Amino acid sequence: MAVPPSSYDAIAELYDDWSRSVVEDVGFYVEEALAAGGPLVELGVGTGRIAVPVALAGVRVIGVDSSPGMLEVCRRHAEAAGVTDFVDLRLGDLRRPPVAERVGLVLAPFRSFLHMETDEARLEALRATRALLVPGGRFVFDVFAPGADDIAETHGRWIEREPGIFERAEWDEERSRLVLGVRGPGGETTMSLAWLPPERWTALVEQAGFEVLATYGWFDRKPYAGGEDTIWVARRA
Repeated sequence: MAVPPSSYDAIAELYDDWSRSVVEDVGFYVEEALAAGGPLVELGVGTGRIAVPVALAGVRVIGVDSSPGMLEVCRRHAEAAGVTDFVDLRLGDLRRPPVAERVGLVLAPFRSFLHMETDEARLEALRATRALLVPGGRFVFDVFAPGADDIAETHGRWIEREPGIFERAEWDEERSRLVLGVRGPGGETTMSLAWLPPERWTALVEQAGFEVLATYGWFDRKPYAGGEDTIWVARRA
């Protein structure tokens, strides 16, 4: 499968500033990596926000992303951190990741699977993820479904998320779609994401051949009890 152009290429150089405040998940994913050992695969590796800390912890990462620009930034971060030997970057799509190795852990942080907009695409990506795992291997990912207050507060407005970097959310509740605009110094883009209620994720994950081990409501590992965020730990059945 050819890798289509990525909406992230246009903001690769400002992505780190845009996501600077997103730190709550880093320790969680490093813990998962240390528990599993390496190598592991990170789908949607981006600029290395998770991969570089995992590599610094001594775990080898095969990082897959569809954006050459994001991979280039990730490569620079790995070099600056002195972990290039621990970070193997590959251009590819979540539905057909270019990974022949079989690993004990696959990560998909920061809502990467929301870029799959149909059940067909979600199942294709989930089954491709399962194929990367050894028997009993784990898949850990996080997604969200917006609350009514979030939609009301952000819909149709340019909001300064970080100094000089703005985002605009266009929510389509009927189709469960979000069109997100991002603009800042040197780049701007528009991307589309699609959300599902947690019960639909459970059904799809199980249909793809996983056993759900845990569903957390936040990165402190509290069991999910309602809310916008869900973190999933699943095992290849």
